Amino acid sequence: MKSVFNINFSKLSLLDSIITAFQVIREDFPRDYVISELHSRIKEAQSYISSEANLNLKLKKLLKLFYKQWNFGGGSGIYKLSDVLWIDNVLKTRQGTAVSLGILLLHIAKELQLPLNPVIFPTQLILRADWIDEKKWLINPFNGDILDKHTLEVWLKGNISPTAELYENDLHKSEPIAVIRKMLDTLKAALMEEKKMELALKVSNLLLQIDPNDPYEIRDRGLIYAQLECNHVALTDLIYFVENCPEDPISEIIKIQIHSIEQKKMILH
Repeated sequence: MKSVFNINFSKLSLLDSIITAFQVIREDFPRDYVISELHSRIKEAQSYISSEANLNLKLKKLLKLFYKQWNFGGGSGIYKLSDVLWIDNVLKTRQGTAVSLGILLLHIAKELQLPLNPVIFPTQLILRADWIDEKKWLINPFNGDILDKHTLEVWLKGNISPTAELYENDLHKSEPIAVIRKMLDTLKAALMEEKKMELALKVSNLLLQIDPNDPYEIRDRGLIYAQLECNHVALTDLIYFVENCPEDPISEIIKIQIHSIEQKKMILH
């Protein structure tokens, strides 16, 4: 298995970064299957949109192909959140989240030379098509719908705060590293929820490679270590968080956790 510390995200494309990260997290991750499947999809998409010269129409056809003919979309029925994040599983089931579907669609669009970019909106990943005439299309990766600003405002008010407002910088293009962090953050939360702590720890270590001094990520790693009963390293991480974020309301809860671990260590000794 690759060492976590060998990944240089800045040298890899968005998709290659995700595939390489997933190989680090999961020893059984089928890299060859994912690359082969995407290669077939790209060839089919190239053939499907080739009759159009206009970029707008090319993208419309790609969205129709991806969501209507290939039937990619949001997860339905009973499933674990990680099932709709692992890229290999998304390709098999055609069910994903905004971030996993968005990464696949971004990769295909890039190969077809369509101007699609990621936007980390406060509620979820959305996609932005930038045309020469300066008009923007904002696309929901769950279903390919074109979003208007009213819908985005409703999302903000429903998910963030009734007084939240939509600002222009909410719609700025995001760098690939921000999308990688979004994917890994979501996957880590899913794995922690599913009690797959060894895998969650690998995700946390990848995130700390991106930002080694992030106190919130160090806190999460500490919580994972505590679940794995690695109490010594858990304490180091949790104390780091409390010392660096004393004003954060969560610090009081973390102090209780620290006390509980220290009591456990005293009993064991």
